[in-house]
Amino acid sequence: MIAPVTIESLDQEGRGVAHAQGKVIFIEGALPGEVVTYNPYRKKSNFEMAQVGQVLKPAYARVTPQCRHFGTCGGCSLQHMDARAQVAAKQRILEDNLKHIGKVESELILPAVYGAAWGYRYRARLSVRYVAKKGGVLVGFHEKRSSFVADMQACEVMPLHISRLILPLRELVGSLSILDRIPQIEVSLGEEVDVLVLRILEPLTSQDEVLLTAFADRHHIQFFLQPEGSPQTAYPFYPKDAPELNYTLPEFDIVMPFHPTEFTQVNPAMNRILVRRALNLLDPQPGERIADLFCGLGNFTLPIARRGAYVAGYEGSAAMVRRAGENAKRNGLARNTQFVEANLFEINEAWMQGQGYFDKMLIDPPREGAIAVVNSLGEGRTAPPRIVYVSCNPATLARDAGVLVQGKGYLLKAAGVVNMFPHTAHVESIALFEKAAV
Repeated sequence: MIAPVTIESLDQEGRGVAHAQGKVIFIEGALPGEVVTYNPYRKKSNFEMAQVGQVLKPAYARVTPQCRHFGTCGGCSLQHMDARAQVAAKQRILEDNLKHIGKVESELILPAVYGAAWGYRYRARLSVRYVAKKGGVLVGFHEKRSSFVADMQACEVMPLHISRLILPLRELVGSLSILDRIPQIEVSLGEEVDVLVLRILEPLTSQDEVLLTAFADRHHIQFFLQPEGSPQTAYPFYPKDAPELNYTLPEFDIVMPFHPTEFTQVNPAMNRILVRRALNLLDPQPGERIADLFCGLGNFTLPIARRGAYVAGYEGSAAMVRRAGENAKRNGLARNTQFVEANLFEINEAWMQGQGYFDKMLIDPPREGAIAVVNSLGEGRTAPPRIVYVSCNPATLARDAGVLVQGKGYLLKAAGVVNMFPHTAHVESIALFEKAAV
């Protein structure tokens, strides 16, 4: 019989961490401070993966999950933990990563940024599968540790009106001639229109088109169709005259149009707060020349430009570079912005020097981080005196912070988390680096 263990901390996947018999035990559904039994599902020589069994001593932060599908659906991992305790745990994960991976500590821990805990998710990629044994079509996220689609009827982290579409969508797909040839529905919500992108592996029949049109009218959504593998092949099906898909940054008087398959933040309310915090830390001034690396469609570039600085945005995707340029023009900011296509994972110091001097820099990389970027920065006066780093992975932020502090002469002045994804283990964070005085 396996003896109970005491949970010491959470890992970056939201699992409880314990030690037993010389092994590290990662336990799904367990919280720090709890005494639990566990059921292993994967055993290795130095660690085990397990599911929580009985909670013999619950943590103060344990709450009843709000979603009926929690525990089966893989979309959330922390609904059993109080929302504020989740953020505190994420702050500890950030600090631990900085200390143990980067070997650095922040001079200031920024207050954590909270937002709505439910109904926040404006982007989602829902899997679709026809399962005869389940009585028809399933639409939802994958089950935990599985390629199966969860049997979902609602989703508490999506807006209520979209959550209520899950069952109607199951019925709709089940009525189509290609019910087993639609693997995915992508949800992309804007200020004035809600878009659903159907990935179709075979053409629709005329009757299918009638059914989609009626559904769109009834539920006030717009359908896009994606007949090929590339997301950029998605095109508007019905209605073709729907309002423009966009999000806004009212504080900076910016409207940001986007294609439904392009990357935008899942949580638009928190994105506004993130942009505000980033600009407060960066403090752009009129006349400064600022670099925005991994600029996407201009989420930070355009607010920086609105403050009067000249901004050069760098991005690896040619399509996103074009979109960012269009957005700058749309917002009257084309004169003080420039967008450059560049593979920022392969740049070096010579390339960076070729871009000229920047007064400040913002870095917002994907999960892989920005190791080539930080290695490319000169150690002398050519490097920007201030860097704001927005991260979706505390491990790669910590690695890059180590390079900046120990190799490039920067100080880590401030760092903190932004709770972009409540009820998940995802840690969004922001850090401020400044050149040490010579």
